[in-house]
Amino acid sequence: MRRREFLGLLGGAAFLDAQRAVTQTLKTYRVDFLSLDPAEDASAIVGRLRELGYSEGSNLTFTEHSAQGDPKRLRSLADAIVAEKPDVIVTGWGTLAPKAAKEATSTIPIVFSTVGDAVGAGLVQTLARPGGNVTGFTGLSTDLKGKQLQILKEIVPGQQAVGVLLNPDTPYSRLALEQLRAAAAVDGTRIEVLEVRSPDEFSTNRMDELVAGGARSLFVLEDPLTNSIRGRVVDLARTLRLPTMAGTTEYALVGALLSYVSDRKYRQRRTADYVDKILKGQSQGIFRSSSRPIFGSCLTLELRAKWASPSRPRSSPARTR
Repeated sequence: MRRREFLGLLGGAAFLDAQRAVTQTLKTYRVDFLSLDPAEDASAIVGRLRELGYSEGSNLTFTEHSAQGDPKRLRSLADAIVAEKPDVIVTGWGTLAPKAAKEATSTIPIVFSTVGDAVGAGLVQTLARPGGNVTGFTGLSTDLKGKQLQILKEIVPGQQAVGVLLNPDTPYSRLALEQLRAAAAVDGTRIEVLEVRSPDEFSTNRMDELVAGGARSLFVLEDPLTNSIRGRVVDLARTLRLPTMAGTTEYALVGALLSYVSDRKYRQRRTADYVDKILKGQSQGIFRSSSRPIFGSCLTLELRAKWASPSRPRSSPARTR
């Protein structure tokens, strides 16, 4: 081959590489976020993506979709998202949003930010090798439910029954309830269960039934659905003088006695790291579904005596720190 021809071929290859790099730089990625909990936002995900070099309006389109606490809306929202052909679908905490996304597509990569039991929910094959088009972060620490129950019983001594509010459609709730029953059986404490599958299933009458069953406190199993009705739950619990333990900070902020929570912002930032890898061409099927828990507590400034005292004004506001 002549030297001039060789240099021409070399120059052409360099031009194609440069053109390919420019095309990649100019590409705008679409990421859609699907959540059930209306209180959840994806600011930590967007913030982390910005740190990784993505900018909305430049090389990233990030759209949030919320079912506003209604599980029945998730599938139609997921179908609408899939129709837009995003590069990645990210789902908020809880099981129902990623399940709806997985039912809607088997090809678009899905990253869930927090799921209690990803294997039990059928989202991934195993934690080490998720397989398919779904991966994310799992583990809301069901094994700590016994400890949480112990704390609640120490704060409200002498109770023979504890009311438990949960969404039975969430696999995590079933696992956590088993842990609670096992811990309660140690000293004979009864568990009175209130199941809700939609916001309208929670009512004053059903809370009255918990009290009639002997419940003297309320334990809320964290789930986007139970979190979406936290204001109504805490208001009724205060009226019925049921000190409340929950698994989200939002419950403490509206007046629950105590919350013991996982760090969702940390998980969202890690979720963004997975999104970045997928956008750069890595298969999500090889990412380990992480189960690392990070926890913190939030205790209202309401004193235990104020919860228990019959003379405590029912309308007194809760203060939190």
